[in-house]
Amino acid sequence: MLPDDSGEAILVGRVDLGEGPTPVVVRDGAVEDVSRAAPTIAHLLDLDAPASVSGPVLFGVEALLARAAAQDPASPFLLSPIDLQVVKAAGVTFAVSALERVIEEAARGDMDAAAAVRERLEARIGAGIRSVVPGSPEAASLKAALIEDGMWSQYLEVAIGPDAEIFTKTAVLASVGWGAEVGVRSDSSWNNPEPEVVLAVDSRGRPRGATLGNDVNLRDFEGRSALLLSKAKDNNASCAIGPFIRLFDDRFTLDDVRAAEVALAIDGPEGYRLDGISSMREISRDPEELVRQAMSEHHYPDGFALFLGTLFAPIQDRDEPGRGFTHKVGDVVRISSPRLGTLVNRVATSKAAAPWRFGVRDLISNLAGRGLIAAGAAQQGQEAAGAAQQGQE
Repeated sequence: MLPDDSGEAILVGRVDLGEGPTPVVVRDGAVEDVSRAAPTIAHLLDLDAPASVSGPVLFGVEALLARAAAQDPASPFLLSPIDLQVVKAAGVTFAVSALERVIEEAARGDMDAAAAVRERLEARIGAGIRSVVPGSPEAASLKAALIEDGMWSQYLEVAIGPDAEIFTKTAVLASVGWGAEVGVRSDSSWNNPEPEVVLAVDSRGRPRGATLGNDVNLRDFEGRSALLLSKAKDNNASCAIGPFIRLFDDRFTLDDVRAAEVALAIDGPEGYRLDGISSMREISRDPEELVRQAMSEHHYPDGFALFLGTLFAPIQDRDEPGRGFTHKVGDVVRISSPRLGTLVNRVATSKAAAPWRFGVRDLISNLAGRGLIAAGAAQQGQEAAGAAQQGQE
């Protein structure tokens, strides 16, 4: 679960000890309850020095791992490390995934037709799209050539055009964490995981740390029409994030995100195995540029989480030759990166996965009942006053 160098990392997350969501900091082998200083992760990340926040030790890392391993997926102990942040996602940020989106569109969501479309597109534009810089004159020339050939697609527009695809992945508080079930719609016949690095961004647009995520996708729905993106992306339990946010510091920076290797492993109930590794070095747009475009002219008062996109679009045949990959109920999905740890989830249908019932009103009531909101507000007020005074000086 933890990063390879967890002894040097400062991790933040949320656990439920039976009272409700509790923000914690994991460092030096101990798990600290920081809810009195920061009642939510959004509060914590907005502090100028979130790593300096401390609290009483709940237990050691070994006890944390044991509790997580024993948790009930329907009532987890370890929660998603994201709470009040809007969950955004950048799409088509890798050349391979761009081609797969074009294939979905050309095949109209029909996995049987995808193989022939894939062969034709890769022969025509595979090398070109991998080398072009989005928004550059070379990208404009490639676009013109593809339009002339009748091969242009709205997915290629966001892959090599000046504007990135940024969409809302799921609702506030709807993401699930390590060990929870992830859901695909029961009426989907072509779907896949999307393993990604996720940035945690504060209300001022500052990336404060990174974690891992699974942007579960329904290829048949999105392939039929891009206007079905919300149905393809935002379903019960369809967004997994975790296990922890690793805060940026002198030992872990955005440059480590840019160089990250992300591994995917899927173990099916019938003995099927799929493995893959992708490199963030192949991303078409820099993470800071994606944050800038996500922030745009809008203000996110509670910050946002940003999925950076995926290189993975599994095409390895699972059942019949030429039909590629799709999930089965019971698949175990492991997404890992050496400096971020491992996110593990089991696949269910969105209908069968634990329903999402704990919303914003519930969180407010819970924090108020535990006496945490006033304490957190005071801490934030002190921080804001200090920052204002420094600005005046």
